[in-house]
Amino acid sequence: IHIVERQPRMLNFKVEYRQRCVELVLEEGSTVGEIKQILESELGVPVSKMQLKGWKSGDVSDSTVLKSLHLPKNNSLYVLTPDIAPTASTSKNSALQESLNQNFLLIISHREAQRDYSLNFPGSRTIQEVKRNVSDLTNIPVRHQQWEGWPASASDDSMTLAFSGISYPCHHLSVCRRSSPANMQEPTEESADVHMISDSEGDDFEDASEFGVDDTEMFGMGSSTCRKSPMMPENSENEADALLHFTAEFSSRYGETHPMFFIGSLEAASQEAFYGKARDRKLLAIYLHNDDSVLSNVFCSQMMCADSIVSYLSQNFITWAWDVTKEANKARLLTMCTRHFGSVVTQTIRTYNTDQFPLLLIVMGKRTSNEVLNVIQGNTTVDELMMRLMAAMEIFTAQQQEDIKDEDEREARETVKREQDEAYRLSLEADRKKREAQEREEAEQVRLEQMRKEQEEEKEAIRLSLEQALPPEPDEESGEQISKLRIRTPSGEFLERRFLSSCKLQVLFDFVASKGYPFEEFKLLTTFPRRNITQLEPGSTLMEAKLFPQETLFLEAKE
Repeated sequence: IHIVERQPRMLNFKVEYRQRCVELVLEEGSTVGEIKQILESELGVPVSKMQLKGWKSGDVSDSTVLKSLHLPKNNSLYVLTPDIAPTASTSKNSALQESLNQNFLLIISHREAQRDYSLNFPGSRTIQEVKRNVSDLTNIPVRHQQWEGWPASASDDSMTLAFSGISYPCHHLSVCRRSSPANMQEPTEESADVHMISDSEGDDFEDASEFGVDDTEMFGMGSSTCRKSPMMPENSENEADALLHFTAEFSSRYGETHPMFFIGSLEAASQEAFYGKARDRKLLAIYLHNDDSVLSNVFCSQMMCADSIVSYLSQNFITWAWDVTKEANKARLLTMCTRHFGSVVTQTIRTYNTDQFPLLLIVMGKRTSNEVLNVIQGNTTVDELMMRLMAAMEIFTAQQQEDIKDEDEREARETVKREQDEAYRLSLEADRKKREAQEREEAEQVRLEQMRKEQEEEKEAIRLSLEQALPPEPDEESGEQISKLRIRTPSGEFLERRFLSSCKLQVLFDFVASKGYPFEEFKLLTTFPRRNITQLEPGSTLMEAKLFPQETLFLEAKE
C-alpha cells in the first residue's frame, strides 16, 4: 500500500518595514510568532518591540496558526515599531544609512494660520523637498518661508533629513511668511517675484513651477489657462468614463503605485462590496478629491501612494473615487450619495470645507442600511490612516463573522429543505409511477377481459349458427340407414345423436362444434382401432368413414 503524503500549502508574505521589504515563504502550519522570529533576524528588530500589521482579521496573537486565518496564497504585511529609536549600528556610516530608510514625523506649525501639519517624510528626502511640500500646504513660496526649529547642522537645503540632525522619530518646526524689510508688510506676489529672485537659490524659484503652474494658480486663485488638467472632466456622460479619466490623471500626477480605483458607478461599487456572499464582502472606501485644497498633493503622494496603504486597501476594500473640485461634479456626487446612503451621509460631506479635503469615507454594508464607519480628513499621517483603516476592519470583520454564520445556517436550512422537498418529490413521483402502472395493468386486464368476452361471444354466435344449420335428427323408425354415434368429451361426458349414414362428415364436425368443440381446436378419434376422423375428407359420408351402424368416438384437444 502506497501512502501519498499531502504536500503542505505554502504561503508567500511580503513584509514592509521603513522602506525595506522582506519576502518570506512559510507553510500554513506555521504560527505568527515564527514570522516575527524570522523578521527579527532579517530586520534586527526585537520581537517584543515589533507590531506585525496588515492581517485581514485584525490583530492576531503570536500563537495563531496561519491556517486558521484562511489566508490567500500571496499576502502583504508591514511592521510598526512606534517606540523604537534608530537601530544602533557598529559603524556610523551604516547607522546613517539606516536612518535614510526611516520615517521622520515633522510637526510643522503655520503661525499665521494658527494650525499644525503632521507630515511623514522618509530620511532620504531633502530639506528643500520638505519646504516645497510646505509651500503646497501653506501657499508660502519657498523663497518667502521663514523657519524656526531647524538644528544648526541643517546648514544646506540640499541635505537629507537623515543627515540634517533633526530629532527622531518626531521633530517640531514652525514657519511663517518672511516680512518685507521696507514696510514690514507681506509683499505682493508680483513684487516678490521681482525682488526675491536675486537672493533665492536657483531651484527655489521653481518650487511651484515644477508642476507647470505658478504659486497663485496652484491654489485656484489665478487664471485657469495654465492650470494642470482636472482630475475628472465636468459633466462626463457616465461614471465609468469619469473614473477612467480620474485613474489616468492620478497615475500621471502621483505615479503608478496607488489604490486600484473601481471603474464604474457608485451603485456598482456598492454591489461589488456589499451584496455578494458574506465571505466575499468588503468595506467600501470612497476617496473624495478636491484640487482646491492645499492638502491634496501631500495626501495623495504620501498617504494614498504609500505601499502599506495601497496594499491594505487592495486586500480589504473596494476603493471608489470622485473629484468634487467642480461644483457640477460635487452636486452629482451628493445626488448619488443621497440615493445610495441616505441624506445623513450627504449632509456629512456638505459640512466639510474645501481645506479639510481630501476625504476618505469608510462605508460598511448592513442588512437594513449602509453605515459610514469613519470619515478620514486630509490632515493625517500614514500611521494614523492605517490605524483608522484597521479599526474599521475590526468592526467589519466582527459583523462579517456574524453574517457568515447566519448565511451558513440559512444555507444549511435551505439544503435540508431542498433535500426534504426532493425526497417528497421523488416519493410523489414513485407514487405516480406506481399508480400509473396499476392503472395500466387494470386497463390491460379490462382489455383482455373485453377481448375474451368478444371471443366468447363470437364463439357462441358461431356455435348457435352451426346448431341452427344442422339437419334434424332422423327418427329411428324412419326406415332409412341410421348411424348412432356416441362421443365422449374431454370432461368425461357423452354426446349422443343419430345421423343418416349418408350424411357428410362435415355435419358430424358441425355438430361437435355446436357443442363447444370447434374443428380447429379438437380432433375426433375412434377408440379401436384408433383413427383420426378429423383427418378424413369432410365431404365423405359416415358410411364411407365406417361409422355405421354405430360407433363410440372421443374428443381430444389438438396440440
